[in-house]
Amino acid sequence: AVDRWMYSRYRYIVCIGQTALDNLARHMGHNHGMEVIENGIDMRRFATQPRLIRPGDTIVSCMVAGFRYQKDQDTVIRAFALLPCNYELWLVGDGERRPEIERIIDELQLRDRVKLLGMRSDVPQLLEQCHITILSSHWEGLSLASVECMASGRPLVASDVEGIREIVGGKGILFPHGDHEALAAALIELGENPAHYEQTAERCSKAAANYDISRTAERYNELYHRSEN
Repeated sequence: AVDRWMYSRYRYIVCIGQTALDNLARHMGHNHGMEVIENGIDMRRFATQPRLIRPGDTIVSCMVAGFRYQKDQDTVIRAFALLPCNYELWLVGDGERRPEIERIIDELQLRDRVKLLGMRSDVPQLLEQCHITILSSHWEGLSLASVECMASGRPLVASDVEGIREIVGGKGILFPHGDHEALAAALIELGENPAHYEQTAERCSKAAANYDISRTAERYNELYHRSEN
């Protein structure tokens, strides 16, 4: 009842994605005045030159996400236990689940191939140094982390869940939620098939352009002007 009263005071309600709008509409019992304006990123910070995998390379994958219960680093770590020793994982972030994540790394004896890089302010530069980006989550609203990964010009492999599916589907590679074997297979295919790698990277880069922050600003300006009439 409080939500219905509160939201009724607004002329427009902006949702960051269609999934967020659908969930709010179900909660409210209507979608009156609701608009979708996706969040955006500064593409100039993340756009880099493609990096191809060459014979003999250590194939580096990077996941940028807080160590909290929404995210699913566990599945990624378990996938790396199935990969050859020339596959390396960088986990960027920190949080309350760090002890659990370290325990899984130790159990699977992956300390030499799974690097915990902590909180970083140089994420664009880290993405530039890796070959493949990963985002494994239990749920998302609208995942700007996935947009940043795609904008880097690297292939993105991500969980097939709401908030990611809408962004990544048909561009990057989706794997079933929590399926570490499917994730491992997707990473091997990228590492061993150069044409597949390049095509996926190109699709990701083109799709990310739809989330440039300038487009977000334009749509908010349009909405404010509309509300004045």
